[in-house]
Amino acid sequence: MATTSFLLPSPPYSAACCRRASPPVGAIHYSFSCLRRMATPSLRQSRPRVVCAVASSSPLHALIFDCDGVILESEHLHRQAYNDAFAHFNVKCPPFSSEPLLWDSDFYDVLQNQVGGGKPKMRWYFGEKGWPTSSVFETPPSTASDREKLVDVLQDWKTERYKEIIKSGTVEPRPGVLRLMDEVKGARIKLAVCSAATKSSVILCLENLIGLDRFQGLDCFLAGDDVKEKKPDPSIYITAAKKLGVDSKNCLVVEDSVIGLQAATGAGMSCIITYTSSTANQDFGDAIAKYPDLSGVRLKDLKILLQNTLVAS
Repeated sequence: MATTSFLLPSPPYSAACCRRASPPVGAIHYSFSCLRRMATPSLRQSRPRVVCAVASSSPLHALIFDCDGVILESEHLHRQAYNDAFAHFNVKCPPFSSEPLLWDSDFYDVLQNQVGGGKPKMRWYFGEKGWPTSSVFETPPSTASDREKLVDVLQDWKTERYKEIIKSGTVEPRPGVLRLMDEVKGARIKLAVCSAATKSSVILCLENLIGLDRFQGLDCFLAGDDVKEKKPDPSIYITAAKKLGVDSKNCLVVEDSVIGLQAATGAGMSCIITYTSSTANQDFGDAIAKYPDLSGVRLKDLKILLQNTLVAS
């Protein structure tokens, strides 16, 4: 808990003086005779004349990080894994195209900022462009069960490929993330990660990028598998607030995209943005702050931001 300090008055003491110097409720209290003893020359040399008192508490009770785009800049890694999956299973969309499906960077920047979660991305794309041919189904799947099977197979293989990329040791967390996480835990503020991605891939990412100790020290961890609806639906953040045992207004979310921003605000939470090259031009008007990364952001800054936001509202 944060503390503040006040100085004991210099001798000679009076009862009125001691009453004025009395610490607020919850701090250490001294009797008048005790204060006089503390003021003797011998004790003044060895005992500090500062008494700690409890300061007003911060409204920030929990800081919640998204993973992809916030903890790591991952868009290009996911795109690579999807394209590798499409090539591996010879996915051709539109059906019977001459070459396997390839999502280029410009298209994927738009797609990943409009549709949250891997399986919803493919369902949407195949629904728009036509269900593909592949080595899983030689003809385009026509039943709901076959279509779901195709999506499951592609997503499972893509997830494993993504894990291989993360394990390669070439991926690092974005600037300022680890320091801010450590500040939050040191201040005994609750820390959480909420990602729309598959749980297995998020766990691997967190273990490799923030370290096992930080990951196990999280007060809450939720992935796309833990909720029925993906971002921009607010379900994941509503669920996080319940698990953390804090009010939504006392949570602050760190996101990188307008989808995440909508999910956070839909849950009644304030949100700051650390944008990436693919999200920099999105409309973040509902965010309370926007940064290129977290390298210059401190916990005290976030406390002030949330305090001012709550006062203004």
